[in-house]
Amino acid sequence: MQGAWATMIEAQNSAVDDLVHTILEISRVIRAVANGDLSQSVPFDVAGRPVKGDLIRVGRAVNTMVDQLRSFAAEVTRVAKEVGIEGKLGGQARVKGVSGTWKDLTENVNQLAGNLTSQVRNIALVTTAVAKGDLSQKITVDARGEILELKDTINTMVDQLRSFAAEVTRVAKEVGIEGKLGGQAKVPGVAGTWKDLTENVNQLAGNLTSQVRAIAEVSTAVTKGDLTRSITVEAEGEVLALKDNINQMIKNLKETTEKNMEQDWLKTNLARFSAMMQGQKNLSAVSRLIMSELTPLVSAQHGAFYTVNVEENRLDLIASYAYNKSATVPTSFEFGEGIVGQCALEKKPISLGTVPDDYIRIASGLGYAGPANILVLPVLFEGDVLAVIELASFQSFNSIHRVFLDQLMVSVGVVLNIIGASMRTEELLQELQNSNGELETQAKELEEKATLLEIKNQEVEMASLSLEEKAEQLAMISKYKSEFLANMSHELRTPLNSLLIMAKLLAENRESNLNSKQVQFANTIYASGRDLLNLINEILDLSKVEAGKMGIVASDTKVTELVDYVVRDFRAISQQKDIVFAIKTADDLPESLFTDGQRLQQVLKNLLSNAFKFTEKGAITLEAYRYQGSRTVFQAEALRESAVVVAFTVRDTGIGIADNKQRLIFEAFQQVDATTSRKYGGTGLGLTISREISRLLGGEIHLRSIEGKGSEFTLYMPQIYVGQEIEDEGGQGRVARLGDAVDIEPEGDFENNDAIMFSGQKVLVVDDDVRNIFAISSVLENHKLNVLFAESGGAAIEILEENDDIAVALMDIMMPNMDGYETTQAIRRMERYKGLPIIALTAKAMKGDREKSLEAGLSDYITKPVDTTALLHMVKRWLKTHASEAVS
Repeated sequence: MQGAWATMIEAQNSAVDDLVHTILEISRVIRAVANGDLSQSVPFDVAGRPVKGDLIRVGRAVNTMVDQLRSFAAEVTRVAKEVGIEGKLGGQARVKGVSGTWKDLTENVNQLAGNLTSQVRNIALVTTAVAKGDLSQKITVDARGEILELKDTINTMVDQLRSFAAEVTRVAKEVGIEGKLGGQAKVPGVAGTWKDLTENVNQLAGNLTSQVRAIAEVSTAVTKGDLTRSITVEAEGEVLALKDNINQMIKNLKETTEKNMEQDWLKTNLARFSAMMQGQKNLSAVSRLIMSELTPLVSAQHGAFYTVNVEENRLDLIASYAYNKSATVPTSFEFGEGIVGQCALEKKPISLGTVPDDYIRIASGLGYAGPANILVLPVLFEGDVLAVIELASFQSFNSIHRVFLDQLMVSVGVVLNIIGASMRTEELLQELQNSNGELETQAKELEEKATLLEIKNQEVEMASLSLEEKAEQLAMISKYKSEFLANMSHELRTPLNSLLIMAKLLAENRESNLNSKQVQFANTIYASGRDLLNLINEILDLSKVEAGKMGIVASDTKVTELVDYVVRDFRAISQQKDIVFAIKTADDLPESLFTDGQRLQQVLKNLLSNAFKFTEKGAITLEAYRYQGSRTVFQAEALRESAVVVAFTVRDTGIGIADNKQRLIFEAFQQVDATTSRKYGGTGLGLTISREISRLLGGEIHLRSIEGKGSEFTLYMPQIYVGQEIEDEGGQGRVARLGDAVDIEPEGDFENNDAIMFSGQKVLVVDDDVRNIFAISSVLENHKLNVLFAESGGAAIEILEENDDIAVALMDIMMPNMDGYETTQAIRRMERYKGLPIIALTAKAMKGDREKSLEAGLSDYITKPVDTTALLHMVKRWLKTHASEAVS
């Protein structure tokens, strides 16, 4: 067809095609929606031609529906994903422009999401609280169906947990805090794990209850003194350790208690026996008492008590317990006879274990049997056996019984000894009572003698008072004597000093203006002065000996040198008197003696001097040897105890000594010939001084003499001096010691160089006696010394102030107004004369004078009469010392 029909048909076909195409697209989109594909949409053109009319409206409506469905699906999916997958509660679907069913559907979805959110959050809140231990929360949100079942299940679980916790807490509090044992947790309706847990808690409480109750039960029993119990409940771990410790503690307590009970038993019974035996005086009674108390105490059934019969040296039965007399069993035993005798012999207990049936029988009214154990014990006191106790028992003696018996035997020994002593005392008392008559008679005699003795005592007391007065008088006399001797020494030595010096100067005849007879006169004067000086020295020595103040300075003294030195002075005398002088020294002499060599020389010189004095012809012998005889001949303890004794014998052929005068010659001022016509001179002090010095040295002098034939004096000396130190080490001893420290050159003439050294040196002589000044000045000036002199201390100080070149000062001590000590102290205060050598030149030669001089500031000390050679040597030495100090 053509034309309009064709156009119309074409238009109609086109319209049909557009309609079909659009409907198909709409159908496709709807099918896609039905299949859940919300991504499709209806196109608005067909083959490039836009759809118009109602089709486009239908298409747009379909597309709008699809868009709303897609938006709804997206929101629902989002909410479902957030709530169901991501767990984000509270989400809501928001679909714009939705209405109708889709709106209802959206609201329903939102209601679903809201319900789930509130339910889940409520469940989460409750479970979180449960997890944190809060069992007070419950799910309260409205729910249905399975959510409701879940709600009920959780709420039921919370209720059961709360009930379980309350029960467990109750049980734990009762058991652990309140100490209520036996509690059990009761949780109704619990099952599964909670049931197991409840049962475990109940088992725990039950175990603790049984264990603690068992421990408490045993502990209570122990506190009540029942130590037989022990904890037997089963336990593990620390409870097991506690159980073992408590059981061990109970065991230790039981052992300690048993030991304490044994000790209490031991001490109680020992004290009981001691009290029981105290005061017993009868041996039979105390032995019976011991048997009756001791035998049953130690569970013995037989006992016997044997005491020692000292006179017959055997053991006799004196008491017994349940003892059966038998002809075959003796009641006495010798020491070593049978077990009883053997026990006494060995002084040790004897125990018999397995005893034969026929050995001994313990009988009663119903029968008899042999013992199982026999114990035999000795009773000792200070090692002596006093008794033996025998015990027999049906059972063995335990250790505490043995200890008790051992200790009891000591107490029994003491009691038996006391009883024995008491019996002896009673015997002695009887004897004393028998002798009371004699004693009363003697008492009367003693009373009479006591009266006489009292009278004698009064007489003795009066005599004692008289002796005390005399002792005081003697002390005063001794003091006056010492003062007199000191003054006499000074007064005699002062003029003697100038006499000796002037006589020696004249005898030296340096200017050769004296003839030989005048020189002989001078020598005679000098010799007489020396004799007078020796006499003064002897008197002073005697006074020191009598006062006990002669000092001893002990040192090693060679015997040969001592002998040589002593005999040196007597060679010339022997030649003058034409007497043979022999010296004998034994080979076995010790090399040296430890003694005061100076004092020993003095004694030997005195003995030799006497020998030469009283011997006109014949021979004199000095013999030194080791004494080999008995020590009993000596009175001196030092000689009796000395290992080596040395003897010095001086033997002469002189006039001898009569027997009746041999003791007398050792007394002071006594001589063999004391008549006015006596031939031999002397003071009679030499032997007295020698005897006293020998005593001070620990020795003795023995004398043998025949009148007209000669004498033999023997000095015995210990090799080692052991005498006591003299008080203050005073007197000559101390002077000698100080003298040892002074380096004085040997005596001898001065050489030309000495005179050269003295030349021009100034010496100040201070003395109130012009005679001494003249004599000393003469000696010093003869040796080229320039002498200044002063007659007082004040004058000496003035001279020193005017002369600053004085080298040495010689100072007298006893001067008027200002003595030598005060003068020296004043000089020492002068700056330029602090080191001036000042020599004490004094007649004060008593004990302590040298020390007093040195303490006063004097440099040295020499006594009058002065040995001019010694004085010159001393001046020389101090000049050297002063010169060297001046140079330094």
